[in-house]
Amino acid sequence: MMEAKQWTVQIFITEEGDDTRARAVLTTQDTSTVTGRGEARRNPIDRPIPEIGDELAASRALEDLAIRLHDVASDDIVQLTGPADPRTPSR
Repeated sequence: MMEAKQWTVQIFITEEGDDTRARAVLTTQDTSTVTGRGEARRNPIDRPIPEIGDELAASRALEDLAIRLHDVASDDIVQLTGPADPRTPSR
């Protein structure tokens, strides 16, 4: 039987002067959360287009989130895979 799951990612963006920060928060069905962070800084000679800073910071936060989620999965593999009973021989 197929099970459908839904995970939610929320992105929170803050701007202060030429600096933009983003936080991407993944929430799973069992209420686990993983958070990624990203930053962007506008070059003072560039035109002030806040959307570009938002896009860069958000993309960096999502990239960081992906790395952190991969680390969580890797840790789970190390800790939770293998035979249920250590005395059970592998095939």
